[in-house]
Amino acid sequence: MTSLAPGGASAATAPDPDQPAGNGGHQPSQPAARTPLGQVAFWLMLAVLTIIFVAPLLWMLSTSFKTHEASTRLPLSWLPSPWDVGAYKTLFGSGSANPVLRWFVNSLFAAAANSVLIVAVDAAAAYALARMDFPGKKFIFASVITTIFLPAFVFLVPNFLIVSKLGWLDSLWAIIVPSAGGAFGVFFLRQFFSTLPKELEEAAIIDGANQWRIFTRVILPLSKPALSTLAVLSFLTNWNDFLWPVYVLFSPNNLTLPSGLAKLQNAATVDYPIIMAGAVVASVPVILIFIIAQRQVIESVSRSGLKG
Repeated sequence: MTSLAPGGASAATAPDPDQPAGNGGHQPSQPAARTPLGQVAFWLMLAVLTIIFVAPLLWMLSTSFKTHEASTRLPLSWLPSPWDVGAYKTLFGSGSANPVLRWFVNSLFAAAANSVLIVAVDAAAAYALARMDFPGKKFIFASVITTIFLPAFVFLVPNFLIVSKLGWLDSLWAIIVPSAGGAFGVFFLRQFFSTLPKELEEAAIIDGANQWRIFTRVILPLSKPALSTLAVLSFLTNWNDFLWPVYVLFSPNNLTLPSGLAKLQNAATVDYPIIMAGAVVASVPVILIFIIAQRQVIESVSRSGLKG
C-alpha cells in the first residue's frame, strides 16, 4: 500500500518488520535446484570416477588371491580361479626369506614418528613466522618457501652426508629425522595460523599468558584440523617413500615396506600374486587413515580455525 505525500507524490509505507533488513525487504535468493537430467548426469559422473579409482584396488586384491599361472593367463579374469592364499603364506610364513611383517612394523614406526616430529617442528616455526615480529622474518620465510621449488633429489647427497656423520646409516633414524623441517608444513601451518583472530592472543596476554602458553593453550587447540591434515600427509609421504630408504637402509631387517617389497620382484620373472599381496598389506594403513582422518582434512580446508 502507498499513501500520497504532501505535494501529490506517493510515498511507500514503512517496511514490514517481518521482512529481513539490509536486502531491500527481499528474501535471499536460493540456488536453483538441479533438473532431473542434471542429477542423473551428476551421479553418473560420480559413478564413473568411483570405478576409475576403485577398479585398480579391486584388481590388486583379486590378483593377490590368484596362483602365478592364473595371474598371467589370457584372457584375464577378475575373479581368482582357483582361490589361493599362497602369496600371503609366502610373505608371512615363518620360513620366508623376506620379513614382510618386520618391514611393516618398521614403516609404521618410522612414519608415525616422522609425522609427530614434523608437526612439532613445523608448528613451532610456523607460529613464529605467523604471529611474532622479529628482524629478518620475511627473509627467513622466503628462504623456507624457496626450498619447496627445488627437486627432492637435490637434497639426497647433503642429507646422506649428514646422516653418515651422525652415524644413522642403516637405522630408522635416517628416515625419521631428516625431513622433520619440511618447508611445506611450515608454509601450510603459517597460512592457517595467520587466519586466527589476534584478539585471542590479546585476551590471553591480558590474563597473563606468555608466548609459550598462547602457543600451546590457544593456537594449537584451534588448529587441530590443520595439524591433523599435516600429520596425515606426512605419514603418507614417509610411508610411501621409496628412494631415500634405498639409499640409507641396507640390512634386510631394517628395510621399510616400499623398499622391501621391491626385493620381491625377481630379475627374470615377476610373481604378480606376491607383489600384489605386498601391495595390499601396504595399502591397509593408508586406507584406514583416510577413513579416520577425512573429516579433519576436509574441515581444515573449509574453515579458518573458529567454529561459527
